[in-house]
Amino acid sequence: MKKIFLTLSIFSLLTSCNDDFVDIKQEGYTKGEDFFKTADDANRATNAIYSFLRSWENTGFPAQYVFGVTGDDVEKGSNPGDASFINAYDNFTFTISDDGVNGYWTGQWQAVQRANQVITNVPKIDMDATLRNRLVAEAKMLRAYFYFNLVRIFGGVPIFDGLQTNYVQPRNTAAEVYAFIVKDLTEASEVLPQTYPAADLGRVTKGGALGLLSKVYLYMKDYQKAYDISNLVIGMGYSLDPDFNHLFRPAGEFGTESVFEVNCGCSAEFGGSQYAEVQGVRNQFGWGFFTPTQALEDAFEPGDIRKELTILREGETTLEGDLIKKGDPQAGNTWNQKVYVPTSLNNNACGYGSIQNLRILRFADILLINAEAANELGNSGVAITNINKVRHRANLGDTPASTQSTLRNAIWQERRVELAMEMDRFPDLVRTGQAEQFLGTKGFQKGKNELFPIPLRAITDSKGILTQNPGYN
Repeated sequence: MKKIFLTLSIFSLLTSCNDDFVDIKQEGYTKGEDFFKTADDANRATNAIYSFLRSWENTGFPAQYVFGVTGDDVEKGSNPGDASFINAYDNFTFTISDDGVNGYWTGQWQAVQRANQVITNVPKIDMDATLRNRLVAEAKMLRAYFYFNLVRIFGGVPIFDGLQTNYVQPRNTAAEVYAFIVKDLTEASEVLPQTYPAADLGRVTKGGALGLLSKVYLYMKDYQKAYDISNLVIGMGYSLDPDFNHLFRPAGEFGTESVFEVNCGCSAEFGGSQYAEVQGVRNQFGWGFFTPTQALEDAFEPGDIRKELTILREGETTLEGDLIKKGDPQAGNTWNQKVYVPTSLNNNACGYGSIQNLRILRFADILLINAEAANELGNSGVAITNINKVRHRANLGDTPASTQSTLRNAIWQERRVELAMEMDRFPDLVRTGQAEQFLGTKGFQKGKNELFPIPLRAITDSKGILTQNPGYN
């Protein structure tokens, strides 16, 4: 049974402040000083951060068209007239006034504010010190994750370390934001436990903090630290799930490959997550958005079992016995199989697939981070060993790559097919300098579309203190 981390009353916890440009105010708020009194308050406030992980902003449309459709492996899906505004992300015509850009910006800042409430107020509560320190560490790791999202999409953003009296602040540099993320993750990893009791599955762990830290270092191109930290994670007992299909089904949740996973669920009060529903087969399971492209189809090698376990096709019968409908002109013909929830397991009290967990960081990703860092450091032997572990699970032979340059491309290709449709493709293309090559035909402009625009509303509310990213006006 899934642990539901959300308490609705905590939604009102967000503090009031003069911060129009980040738009984190909510009506009916309760002032932090009137709330943070007991250990129960501390738990509820921390749980409210977790609730954002499965919110619409983090698992529904905004994240999917910001991180997904902008890449070459995912297209809008559904029928052409449904949510046609998403096409702007597929062809890079979104503007500073786009509601989707503003929605993603606003949502991430709301999440940061929830984390800052805990980081600032929980240390003042008279409660068990071990639990208090752990909750603050959880909030720091989650804040780091939200800032990682922000810096990858918008570049340098303001750093709010705790609650502020003035939220109208200029942007910090991307380097400063990355340093802030590193500090949060390092401090969190020193406190967080590696495991939890069953009732607390989904809370962030030491391995999760270090795993995310290794990925952050990869983006920073600090390959030595990415290699060293990912080695620590590799030594923690994680392993690849031998069954790629099992990995993404409910039975595979919180398995040996899970490093950072969002615990979702369904109840009459909270309604689970819509992550699977928005991508489920249209007119059968869900809405049919964010579907695989032909380019993704073509990216898999012959014999790679991941192809058919990533792409769900009309007319097929799944391994779990569901017949996927065919012939619906409004539904499309392929969908993301990683979010598929068998009919026999679906909880009809909520939307389709509401029980589907979101895998943010898997051990396969850690192995590929380690392989990429090792290769950049000139250690081809380690790189080959780790890429082959991922390939062998996919029923492929050893990589034919052997030189640093061929291994580099092989690792990037392996990331594409292993992490397909898991919202890594676009930021991977940007960080590796391949975006123009793969996305130029979609409208990507080098020197501009590596980042999204700062929303016009945010710049206006800041009275010009926030500056715009290059290429947008």
